[in-house]
Amino acid sequence: MADSRPLSIGELEAGFSAYCQALRRLVADGHSIERIERTHCWHNLSALHSSLPQRYRSPEDLYRRYLRARAAESTPE
Repeated sequence: MADSRPLSIGELEAGFSAYCQALRRLVADGHSIERIERTHCWHNLSALHSSLPQRYRSPEDLYRRYLRARAAESTPE
């Protein structure tokens, strides 16, 4: 890996929507929480939450929200 330095908070913030989209896709595809916790998006969302907890939700909370949304979409009306 040519550039292995950790991302700055600004770089993490710039990628927030992409990390959320990746997490949403992983949940929609039915991946287990154990597998998702090993991804870059989870790590980066955790770093954002650790650094700025008032501004960014924990990845656990986002995971639960996306899981509920997925369940609601699959439930027939």
